[in-house]
Amino acid sequence: MLDDLLGRMLSEDEDPAIRHVGLGLLLATAHHRSREIMNEALRPAGIAVRGLSMLFALELYGPSSQRRLIDVTGIDKSTMVRVVDELERDGLVRRERAPTDRRAYSITLTADGERALARARRVAVEVGDRLFGGYRPDERRQLVDLLRRLAERD
Repeated sequence: MLDDLLGRMLSEDEDPAIRHVGLGLLLATAHHRSREIMNEALRPAGIAVRGLSMLFALELYGPSSQRRLIDVTGIDKSTMVRVVDELERDGLVRRERAPTDRRAYSITLTADGERALARARRVAVEVGDRLFGGYRPDERRQLVDLLRRLAERD
């Protein structure tokens, strides 16, 4: 049913509003599908995409305040607290008082977090190959470029 609606909306020549909404719906559908597939594959590792993105951010930036993690991941404050709470409950991260600001906390990967990240990385490669393996490298670069331009546009 959705495919029919999307097809009709995206081919609408008379009404650009329908075409634009159809393109947004297509983008949302692709996002939902890829996230659902990745979350399903990550489930045995005990982590979801949102938590995985946090672990990647901590690996890339090192111990970070929640404020910095909000800035680099784009996750809103209440979601950030929930994700960090879950990761801490599962022993994948640790909250410590920030050495430079005793009012703030620094979020740090634990040894269990590093192991979970290594397992999740293997899953992400498998799922990514399944989702994006049909695209040539130049097509992947083009997709990334187009999506980046869309994401950065005001």
